[in-house]
Amino acid sequence: MRQRVYPSPSYDLVSVPENPVPEDAEPLVVKTTGGIKLRAARWRPTGADRKTVMVILSGRTEFMEKYWETISDLRSRGFHVVAFDWRGQGGSDRLLPNPAKGHIPRFDDYLDDLDAIMKKAVAPLSDLKRHALAHSMGGAVLLRALLRDDTLFERCTLSAPMIGLAFERLKKNARFLVSLLAILGFSERYVPGGSPAPTMPFADNPLSTDRERHERADAVIAAAPHLGIGSPTIGWVATAFAAMAELQDPETALAINTPVLIAAGAHDRITSTPIAETFASRMPNGRFLKLDGAEHEILLEQDHLRAKFWAAFDQFGLEPAPTISD
Repeated sequence: MRQRVYPSPSYDLVSVPENPVPEDAEPLVVKTTGGIKLRAARWRPTGADRKTVMVILSGRTEFMEKYWETISDLRSRGFHVVAFDWRGQGGSDRLLPNPAKGHIPRFDDYLDDLDAIMKKAVAPLSDLKRHALAHSMGGAVLLRALLRDDTLFERCTLSAPMIGLAFERLKKNARFLVSLLAILGFSERYVPGGSPAPTMPFADNPLSTDRERHERADAVIAAAPHLGIGSPTIGWVATAFAAMAELQDPETALAINTPVLIAAGAHDRITSTPIAETFASRMPNGRFLKLDGAEHEILLEQDHLRAKFWAAFDQFGLEPAPTISD
């Protein structure tokens, strides 16, 4: 049965004084095989063209505007850039009549989004190499995509990937509870204690220690409230737990030959840094960077933490491609 879709009120890119759209953007609306419209955009490099397109896979709740600074950083490094919003968030279509609910029936529906972006936004750049930069939930989607085809990207960088959650001690009970509630027909309700609030105050937030960058997101949502979503639904959490369990199977990391750099904060309170580090250690071509003092959103962190990330990113890009034998 075809899924019902609730169109976004606007697919436009949003610019605010604190966070202007990077110049020369090429806005796109990409339709998936299921008829869901995804907001997307492309940019050309501002630095010496390295003939590579970087595809940005954002995290849960996020919207492209959070990556304007990162996109400028990538363009200055010579990358073409493709960014987009996943179904159910940002400026893309929603799956429930309440647009504040972060919901998806199956985690691998996000793979359909990535397929559509690759075919309609990336494939036209056929003369370019393909790299990916993924954050949190986007990292989980990317790893699952590489399991299907580890030639999809030539090199990938993951920021705080959602392979496991920081509160692993509670995971078993939480997974049982949400799975039971989903079976009982409550999939489209907020998780217990959830709310429609799309932002959180800076004080003791688990996302970033940089006030200015943290508050940029607030400014964007104040200007364009339709971009924000609140807590996930029970159904989203249930399918996300299942996806993370599969990623934590030791065979999963061993099966991905693509060179991957994983960066994570030493004391990330959202996703599990130890689990991410173990995953990287098992990969045939994995690298790991632990950032002391960083919270979950490394790309929105203080300058000295971002500088460490970009130094590792640049070095990773200079490493020779591995020789992969059958």
